[in-house]
Amino acid sequence: MTPADDHHQHHLRDAVALARDNVLQGGRPYGAVIVRDGEVLSRAVNTTAITQDPTDHAEMVAIREVSRTLGRTKLDGCIVYASGRPCPMCHAAMRLAGITRAFFAFSAEEGERYGLIGAGIYAELCQPLAEQPMRVEHQPVAVAEHPYALWRDRQTITDRANTD
Repeated sequence: MTPADDHHQHHLRDAVALARDNVLQGGRPYGAVIVRDGEVLSRAVNTTAITQDPTDHAEMVAIREVSRTLGRTKLDGCIVYASGRPCPMCHAAMRLAGITRAFFAFSAEEGERYGLIGAGIYAELCQPLAEQPMRVEHQPVAVAEHPYALWRDRQTITDRANTD
């Protein structure tokens, strides 16, 4: 095992310990650690049992904390260590935050053997929209000012102001 592997294993063991402790306190078996340049920026657990918010997965809680701490939405250079394979929501949030590396200790298939969901959702999302259990349909709307165009134009002005 290389020193880098030891480093990753250390943070993964931390995420697993967080998950274990969360279960002992009545929560779900998920923990996450976010590290940048060797510094731990967040250690979080799944808080859905406390908040009744289905998006309060360990990775999401950690991403929100780091974004607030750093004062930005882009978390370039951060690595996520998760006790379980990040679900599609968490995976997408990491990508949107600019995170390019993550490690997990236990697979979604392992979780399913214990009554947790996850692997099935990945399979569902690979199906065409019309075949997925949750119906998501594209219904175009014509508007005078497209919000995407407004955003693009605002970004262009902001970018110009930052380079002047």
